Amino acid sequence: MDTNGDQTHRSSSRPSIDEDISTDSIDRVPTAEPVSYPPYSPYIITLLIPASIFGVLARLGLTAIATHEGNAIFPLAYSQALGCLLIGFTARFRESLGHYYGPLYIAITTGFCGSLTTFSSWQMDIFDSWLNSGRYPRSGFYDAVDGVAKIAFTLALSLGSVSFGHHMACQVSDHPALQKQTRRSISKVLRTVLLMLSVLCYTAVFPAYLLMPRSFRHKATASLLFAFPGTFTRYTLSTWLNRVSQKFPMGTFTANILGTAILAGLHVIQSQRTNGLVCSILQGLIDGFCGCLTTVSTYAVEVRTLRGGWGWVYAICSVLCGQIVMVLIVGSSIWAGGVEERRDCSFE
Repeated sequence: MDTNGDQTHRSSSRPSIDEDISTDSIDRVPTAEPVSYPPYSPYIITLLIPASIFGVLARLGLTAIATHEGNAIFPLAYSQALGCLLIGFTARFRESLGHYYGPLYIAITTGFCGSLTTFSSWQMDIFDSWLNSGRYPRSGFYDAVDGVAKIAFTLALSLGSVSFGHHMACQVSDHPALQKQTRRSISKVLRTVLLMLSVLCYTAVFPAYLLMPRSFRHKATASLLFAFPGTFTRYTLSTWLNRVSQKFPMGTFTANILGTAILAGLHVIQSQRTNGLVCSILQGLIDGFCGCLTTVSTYAVEVRTLRGGWGWVYAICSVLCGQIVMVLIVGSSIWAGGVEERRDCSFE
């Protein structure tokens, strides 16, 4: 028996991520399920709530763990890599999840992965490198090197994670037990239960913000208030604008640049002396609303699947426009002497 030939045939017959997903289907419900869901079905929208909340919590948690003295890599890289790996993995099971429960696919990709990764904070991180906001004893040349490294490393890490996640999924997608499980469809009762639990999740973030210690507000609870609105705005922009062009995903691009502009404005406001409550809300908007309005995971999949060089046009235009927004809003405010390079906001 030619086992090597069989393995080679199986390996070559595995679909690429380009076959499993396209730029116009990333934020759309798979059509394989027996029940059809319109884009703004309550079953889809409500399931984005817990996905956004857990995505933000995972991002903030990973960033907190990775923030320490002498770290070998910038903290935001961990959440970007994990979110891209998960969306690449999930892309392989798009049709299977569509048959089981279509809104679950949107919840994982648009909701959780989209909230776990963030384009706006990445752009702020790059701009901080240009400015040397940490005031490290180095020349402008090394400031430029640091900024370019964050651009190149994040792009490479994100694209590599998407491909690796899809490769991992291909290794397990043919397992008989998994195929049998994904042929089932979710019951109407369970769909209703998930809808109700999702609404309760968002209801719970308000007492969490009010009742938990104030020290938690800027760290997590304020962000939870704005996570779902950010994700829903991104989802709306994607469903409206991504169909405009097959070569340039206008929905994701608009969400990323809009979120970057809002974050830049909030950064300028945060640089002023404001009280603890205002600072916590501003940080919640930065981590929650802007963090969920912008995404690197969907962006990476789009860069990966666009053909004919349009992927790199899209990738470069997004980063370039993000930095132009930072220069116009944050840079002009700093150079005009209105704000400091480092935020002066007190959470106490």
